[in-house]
Amino acid sequence: MAGVAYAVVHTDPPDVYLAENVDVLARVLALEVVARTDPSAMRPGAVAGLRKALLDERWADALSDWIDFTGTVVDVYTHIHIFSDDQLPANLIGAQLQFAPLFRDREEKN
Repeated sequence: MAGVAYAVVHTDPPDVYLAENVDVLARVLALEVVARTDPSAMRPGAVAGLRKALLDERWADALSDWIDFTGTVVDVYTHIHIFSDDQLPANLIGAQLQFAPLFRDREEKN
């Protein structure tokens, strides 16, 4: 089953980043979130640490430090399934639904 990774950066309004996998997502967050931070808004030591983490390709460290420095929450979801029409064909959904828990009566469990 195909999947994607995504992150929600809780700014106002929230930013959502979608990637084909968590490795690509880490690079996206490094480039689009961490590296786009205005250095004048941070203390010099923090800027140097973020720059080093980015240049060393330590994406998770850079993001974690950025979260600590900015206080911005970032939720990362590493693998979300993508359902396709092939997996849930419209002409079979009725048959599939009747076997779902909602359609079972309590008496049937005994």
